[in-house]
Amino acid sequence: MNITEEVTRVATEAECLHTLDEVKSTIASMAQDITDELADQHPVVLSVLNGGIFFTAELLLNLHFPLELDSIKAGRYQGETRGTEMRWTLTPSLSLKDRTVLIVDDILDEGITLAEISRYCREAGAAKVWVAVLVDKRIGRDKPCQADFVGLTTENRYLFGYGLDYKSHLRNWPGIYACETVY
Repeated sequence: MNITEEVTRVATEAECLHTLDEVKSTIASMAQDITDELADQHPVVLSVLNGGIFFTAELLLNLHFPLELDSIKAGRYQGETRGTEMRWTLTPSLSLKDRTVLIVDDILDEGITLAEISRYCREAGAAKVWVAVLVDKRIGRDKPCQADFVGLTTENRYLFGYGLDYKSHLRNWPGIYACETVY
């Protein structure tokens, strides 16, 4: 089976856990919590690429206070369904020194990537580092990083949609889906 057939099969068999409307409503609620905590801190919002793009965009549309946006790209999956070594491909252009930083990512899975990104921000001199994730997956063990703001919590299944990918595909699916089978 080629990748197109595989991705089509995965999408067809998947279970929708959260619709697009549910996701957007969740993000609006998260935005209120973030506003309550960070509105007076002029934070740097760091979107974790590529998965955090959708979540960051929707979140920013609901944050009505001064902030700056930048991106960071570090990950362990590189188009696979299992993580390997950390690979950094983009660091922020804005200075994080003495700044409040809000890291925005699609998912808190094992927590290794977000722990490393948080460490990077602290080493860059951030005064305070916050983490917001759209999805926190219950994996049945402790994680090296916890999110301060969590939208949705799911069981330990392979997810895609709304930024989450299946082998670099299906990020554009409107909602959060669980794979029935991972190939």
